[in-house]
Amino acid sequence: MEINHIMGKRVMFKDKILLITGGTGSFGNAVLNRFLDTDIKEIRIFSRDEKKQDDMRHEYQAKYPEISNKIKFYIGDVRDIQSVKNAMHGVDYIFHAAALKQVPSCEFFPIEAVKTNVLGTENVLTAAIEAGVKKIICLSTDKAAYPVNAMGTSKAMMEKVIVAKSRTVSPDKTSICCTRYGNVMCSRGSVIPLWIDQIKKGNSITVTEPTMTRFIMSLEEAVELVVFAFQYAESGDIMVQKAPACTIQVLAQAVKELFHSDNEIKVIGIRHGEKMYETLLTNEECANAIDMGNFYRVPCDKRDLNYDKYFKDGDIKRNSMTEFDSNDTELLNVEQVKEKLLQLSYIQNELKEWENR
Repeated sequence: MEINHIMGKRVMFKDKILLITGGTGSFGNAVLNRFLDTDIKEIRIFSRDEKKQDDMRHEYQAKYPEISNKIKFYIGDVRDIQSVKNAMHGVDYIFHAAALKQVPSCEFFPIEAVKTNVLGTENVLTAAIEAGVKKIICLSTDKAAYPVNAMGTSKAMMEKVIVAKSRTVSPDKTSICCTRYGNVMCSRGSVIPLWIDQIKKGNSITVTEPTMTRFIMSLEEAVELVVFAFQYAESGDIMVQKAPACTIQVLAQAVKELFHSDNEIKVIGIRHGEKMYETLLTNEECANAIDMGNFYRVPCDKRDLNYDKYFKDGDIKRNSMTEFDSNDTELLNVEQVKEKLLQLSYIQNELKEWENR
């Protein structure tokens, strides 16, 4: 299965053009590191920050001098449909990762989250369907399930746009699906780089609430979920990985021990819009979720615009699972979290720098 899975990835992208919106972010870099040295034809990076694009261009020219010409950079903004259309010609597949992701930022400027996460997604899907793109994978978040903050609410609406849009086009022409996952360790905006910086400066390690639980996964696992969705999801599906979780206290302690730090842990309290635990599958989604081993598949609601039969006929069948959240999954201890952290190249590099100081 694993060999077939790896071979399937290579065949799937052979001679294809892949567009990544928000491609200068952590996810875009992880995709480049995974796929650039394959027989993929071209990877297009679409984003609005020319400085990040230039930095990325020079980094990959140095890292992969013989194949960096496969990367093409497009300046644009998902809020502007014309700039999106300008990057669509010849594209086979899209990873839609462009988003406003910071909970406090979205909480203070919610309409900005709507413009990027909801309307921007609509623009990407509309342009992709017009251009005949074969498959689109949109990246969502656990905060979209039972949303309590503006970021989660905008992502929940994004998912609704994705599912609704999937009904408007034949999956043989354009297939649209969504992946939903929790916190990605050491990604841009992650708390772990903040803690490492605090350790280096000799400051207290700031923790919002020690008993808060969070799903944790690596960037490589996030890419794996997207690739799995590419291979196995049907149009309109939401795909979820069975991720483990830990408390914030355990995560902070694991970072402390890896860096042999004696910095105190300071509790600063919950921020705007934060949850005590995160949910990857709601009770309602669990009713129809399909267990695929390491993943769950939530099929699209296939009803048409004739709602009458749904008032007359109910559905008495449902799964026994009621919710999949960060309190109801495998909770890792400090040693297990340390082991997971040590697999990350970011942590390995930071530890080398710390030990050689």
